[in-house]
Amino acid sequence: MRISRSRLVVTALLLSTPLTLTRTGCGEEHAGATGSAATRAASPSRSPVGPARGNVEPDSHDGAPHYRENNGFKFSQEMSPAGEKAARAEAARIEPVLKRLWTAKVWDPERVRAALLELGYRSAGPNGEQKLGKLTVRRMDPRFETDHYVTPAGAQIALRIREDACVTAFTQPTNYQVSVNGLYMETGCFEPRGGH
Repeated sequence: MRISRSRLVVTALLLSTPLTLTRTGCGEEHAGATGSAATRAASPSRSPVGPARGNVEPDSHDGAPHYRENNGFKFSQEMSPAGEKAARAEAARIEPVLKRLWTAKVWDPERVRAALLELGYRSAGPNGEQKLGKLTVRRMDPRFETDHYVTPAGAQIALRIREDACVTAFTQPTNYQVSVNGLYMETGCFEPRGGH
């Protein structure tokens, strides 16, 4: 039996290209080639040939497939028109209080909570769970600086207005902000800090 030279070359190339098993963000496994051909194809200096393949979504930042699926925890759910209207009404009540506090250089959670409770809101439980109609005021989230975590001065605020709507706010030495949003899948009214 005689094997053609081109068939021998193709077989040698296939056997010399190692295959790897990679995990995507949600644990799906995919087999793919590694080595120089795969590296060249993924190189940012080369422009892609032909149309994008796979599930590339228009708002996926860098064209990554399944971006919204893998980062769904970062997006708040839609508010109903009634929920958004109710949230905006409460935001309009909260904003002048935060402006007054910020101007007076008051941004610690205890005094911010006390000032907002004067508007008639009820405080969330000791664990800060965001129940309907309850006000949550907590310190700012820690962030990493140089070689350690620091907790900046300030307060984060969340008021769950309806099943689908929240008022979120913060006040800190540099600024303050009040906004409305739907609930986040894993963190309720507060925007999540990292992955799941």
